[in-house]
Amino acid sequence: MFFYVYLLSMENTLHEKVSQEILLKAYNHMMLAKAMADIYEENRNVCKYVHSTSRGHEAIQLATAYQLTKEDWVSPYYRDESILLGIGFEPYQLMLQLLAKADDPFSGGRSYYSHPSSRDEKMPKIIHQSSATGMQTIPTTGVAQGIKYIQDFNLQQFDNNPVVVCSLGDNSVTEGEVSEALQFAALHQLPIIFLVQDNEWGISVTKEEARTCDAYDFVAGFTGLNRMRVDGTDFAESFEVMKKAVDFVRTERKPLVVCAKTVLIGHHTSGVRREFYRDEEDLTKHRAKDPGEILRNQLLETGVDEELLKQITKKARLEAEEAFEKAKNAPDPKPETVADHIFAPTPITEETGTREPEGGEKIVMVDAAIHAIQELMWKHPEALLYGQDVGERIGGVFRETVTLGKKFGSKRVFNTAIQEAYIIGSTTGMSAVGLKPIVEVQFADYIYPGINQLITEISKSNYLSNGKYPVSNIIRVPIGAYGGGGPYHSGSVESILANIKGIKIAYPSNAADFKGLLKAAYYDPNPVIMLEHKGLYWSKVPGTEDAKTIEPAEDYVLPFGKGKVIIEANQDETAKGRTLLIVTYGMGVYWAKEAVKSFNGRVEVIDLRTLIPLDEALVFERVKAHGKCIVLTEEQLNNSFAEAFAHRISKNCFRYLDAPVETMGSLDLPAVPINLVLEKEMLPNAEKLAAKIEEMLQY
Repeated sequence: MFFYVYLLSMENTLHEKVSQEILLKAYNHMMLAKAMADIYEENRNVCKYVHSTSRGHEAIQLATAYQLTKEDWVSPYYRDESILLGIGFEPYQLMLQLLAKADDPFSGGRSYYSHPSSRDEKMPKIIHQSSATGMQTIPTTGVAQGIKYIQDFNLQQFDNNPVVVCSLGDNSVTEGEVSEALQFAALHQLPIIFLVQDNEWGISVTKEEARTCDAYDFVAGFTGLNRMRVDGTDFAESFEVMKKAVDFVRTERKPLVVCAKTVLIGHHTSGVRREFYRDEEDLTKHRAKDPGEILRNQLLETGVDEELLKQITKKARLEAEEAFEKAKNAPDPKPETVADHIFAPTPITEETGTREPEGGEKIVMVDAAIHAIQELMWKHPEALLYGQDVGERIGGVFRETVTLGKKFGSKRVFNTAIQEAYIIGSTTGMSAVGLKPIVEVQFADYIYPGINQLITEISKSNYLSNGKYPVSNIIRVPIGAYGGGGPYHSGSVESILANIKGIKIAYPSNAADFKGLLKAAYYDPNPVIMLEHKGLYWSKVPGTEDAKTIEPAEDYVLPFGKGKVIIEANQDETAKGRTLLIVTYGMGVYWAKEAVKSFNGRVEVIDLRTLIPLDEALVFERVKAHGKCIVLTEEQLNNSFAEAFAHRISKNCFRYLDAPVETMGSLDLPAVPINLVLEKEMLPNAEKLAAKIEEMLQY
């Protein structure tokens, strides 16, 4: 393993390796960062939005920033304004975000100070940065994973091998998702530097309260993960160490952790002030290691004129003051922009291609999945598939990826560890570098470890980056109960997912819809979850034969948000007010098909096909025609997607209703029991639905 152990004992000879030009550049940036922090503190009534500053961390941040090129990627966290200054952002640009102004280059006034995102061609790229400490490690490791893939397949040429830097605080290293990122980076030898800035505090939590060791010792157990220590308050030492670190990763293409000792001179944030929890002794200890003062003394010792340093300090203050005044007077966002960038525009808006080719053969839904992905991967080298057990040996626990590993190789179709957070969250970084990850969570019941990444990173990325970083992915999730799968392999999770704003959800009920929707999902620039009912994969459940369909042609695409009337009611019966509408999806389609057989054209059935976006227009139109409606789901009912939709139907169709909109679903139990008798009692079925229809038709 490669270690720079000798760096621990570096002496002043190190400083001679850093040019005076760079030292003065760093001093200017440090004085600028200090002036900005002072101005924010002096104008607390103006700086009303919560913010942090880099005071105490400037040296290591600038030393890092100066190593990076426009082809590199960096994820600064919320105390990293000095990194942003170092890579080329101006104080005015940062202050626009501080004051949540319309021209904030990162988020358009939507996010906190020092929460950047950038695609500026002249600077290192920055994916959307959230406030959830440590959570940036997985998306950023996904960037490094994507770069490795791009280079392995020669999809893009670079002037220099790109390096990825992920910055984080030491107390966030205790987060489990950080370990998932470290594990993946070490296992796959990714070109990433985890820069850990250790100021010994986690808000008011001390290092003694939070951890057994620092990050340097913590990562020792990750075989293949190189590590270094550095005094992050000494710019000259930090510059030399980071130069070696970046050169190492750029050349060797291996991961590295840099543990930088820093100090916290400012407040944790403007809302959690230092005097709330720190005594004078601690503050004095930290102020004694002020990076600006350390660099100033070093410059004086090397013969730099003190008057020059005073002029730099004065000029920095004036520059910051002018920028602040300009930012104060900049316009706020227009109210009508509040809903911009929830989703990126999709090119797939119409159903196209051949759904039923002449002479085509029927296929099961699982084959539709395999064939659709295969066709996409043959056509698009940027497409790849990964998840638990999806590789060549078994091709998924439901054989839903079988043959793909053999056809495309282990670099394009591969197994991951049991890391749902990484599987889901890494797609953020993969998408950012231009890839299209298709990933799989083995069962819907196990998606919960990845919910944090879905909510915190993926769903918010496009909105909070002001449209720069939509996350283009497909997350496949086998779902639903049948045949005694039991409490941890049978759950329905659509209501939880539908409550996450900024993602799309498909729930196909047959092979043709599945193939068309998966193709649409691929070309959609937004995050898509494909909910795939396990009981429909092979049409082995009695009554689900219709899930087999003629396989659509390769060019067939079915847009999201287009429901379908799959059983029409008799028009004469409808005209007499004697009909009812069932709105459903997934397995509910087959309960409905069976249940309506004895009602002689008095029941119409809509298959929603996608839950987000939802074809409300079709549903509202048909509810108004029939006057009675049941929303049918497999989920437990209370507080569900079905209940919420039933409310919207009632609100929009109230004047046309002959009876309250009803919902039908599973019993409100904590889990699906494994015993078949109990499972049957919990779930809806055609018989139970028929009784509900009979009751509703009496109105």
